[in-house]
Amino acid sequence: MNDLHVFHIIHIMKHIMDTEKISKKYTFVKILLAIAAIALFGVWLWFSPPGIFGKADAVGYAVCHQIPERSFIIGERVFPLCARCSGMYLGAFIGFLFQLKRKRHGDLPPKKLWFVFGALFLFFAVDGSNSYLHFFENAPSLYEPNNNLRLISGLGLGVGMAAVLYPIFHQTMWKDWIEQPSLSSYVDVIKLVLLNAIMFFVVNSGIMPVMFLMALISTGTIVYMLSLIYTILVTMILKKENIFSTISDTKWMVLAGFCCAIAQIALMDFIRFKLTGTWAGFSF
Repeated sequence: MNDLHVFHIIHIMKHIMDTEKISKKYTFVKILLAIAAIALFGVWLWFSPPGIFGKADAVGYAVCHQIPERSFIIGERVFPLCARCSGMYLGAFIGFLFQLKRKRHGDLPPKKLWFVFGALFLFFAVDGSNSYLHFFENAPSLYEPNNNLRLISGLGLGVGMAAVLYPIFHQTMWKDWIEQPSLSSYVDVIKLVLLNAIMFFVVNSGIMPVMFLMALISTGTIVYMLSLIYTILVTMILKKENIFSTISDTKWMVLAGFCCAIAQIALMDFIRFKLTGTWAGFSF
């Protein structure tokens, strides 16, 4: 055996050993990630209010003022999110659900639809600002705000959020993402408006089991959206864009995103509770 053959054998063995080291390193990181996810979620479950609705309240507590007067009521309980935030996340839920039929479509909506989403955002901003002015006595305002207007403005913005986030996820994760928009026509927008109208009447139905379900869906969508956003960010930070082929391939990125989402919710809960000393919503 000549020196050249020996060199090749040593090089191959070194490559195998390096590969094994990398594999062991990634296995260790994955184990740590799984432990972190379980620990974070467990700690948050332990310290947040009891019961499934208590957990929903704690999720809403991290992102919403939860002012009772600006929220819908279920029996004797206040929604875990105010009317506007409830609409925003229920609208996002509808938007994501609607786009599921367009698998891996990664293009943003065409320009002709952006004025629609722009108008929905403008209404959200105007109604939100007008509503905010009513915190101050004798402050000028455009009209008398109410929870139904807050709900409508939230539903519109939520659909727009889903219209942007859904394709960004696909164009970030998949190596075979489709260069077509998941929302491409005015027909799609009309369908979403009709679905939002149904959601509006469902929230106003007064049927307690249905309203409880809407409350849980809205707060569940918060966790889903944060996990999605952080999954995208983690994937980009680790430079793993466009390498995944199946949902199973993304599981560790998704778990990392979920960890970040729970960490943010837990941190915001902790800060707010330390400042206020109560799990109740703000009052004015």
